[in-house]
Amino acid sequence: MTFDLEYNSERPLMIIPEYGRHVQKLVNHCVALKTIEERNEMAKAIVDVMGNLQPHLRDVPDFKHKLWDQLYIMSDFKLDVKSPYPQPSKEELQEKPEPLAYPKSASKYRYYGKNIQTMINVALSWEEGEMKEALVFSIANHMKKCYLNWNKDTVDDAVIFKHLFDLSDGKLDLRNSNEELSETKNLLKKRNSQGQNSSKNNYKKPHNNQHKNRKR
Repeated sequence: MTFDLEYNSERPLMIIPEYGRHVQKLVNHCVALKTIEERNEMAKAIVDVMGNLQPHLRDVPDFKHKLWDQLYIMSDFKLDVKSPYPQPSKEELQEKPEPLAYPKSASKYRYYGKNIQTMINVALSWEEGEMKEALVFSIANHMKKCYLNWNKDTVDDAVIFKHLFDLSDGKLDLRNSNEELSETKNLLKKRNSQGQNSSKNNYKKPHNNQHKNRKR
């Protein structure tokens, strides 16, 4: 007695492996049927089987439409039946999407983030005056805080003023200013206190009953 064994390495590749080889064979058989009436009847039966195998798709909009599209794909677009939906084209499936533009960094000082650049652009749009000066110094202080978060534990104000000058294309110049930014120790203290507060919030105090049980 001899057996005709089939190995996966010798079988043709399945177009949509999620449905298994038996469904793929049903699709191939449906394509080979001679009359369109037979193909229509079998195609509807195959779509019902596919729906049962993918119950999670029932919540997807146009559930049936998706199944019919997959049926055409599994038939390599050779299936000639009357579908309730437009038949997709092979060219449409193989069409490559347009490449997405990769976001580029606004400057070489990446540790400041994009929000700093947005704030600088807003400051540049304001009229000269005390309000603009206050905003510019607030931006510089925030830049100093960002620098300390991502770089070192100390930084000179002149470095921040130089970076602000570069990011604003030379339009915001504090390099000769006599005013000083917030002290590094205060910024670091604020950063550490924020970290401690977040860790305290994550800590849950034990219930009173737990305290009583421990005392016993």
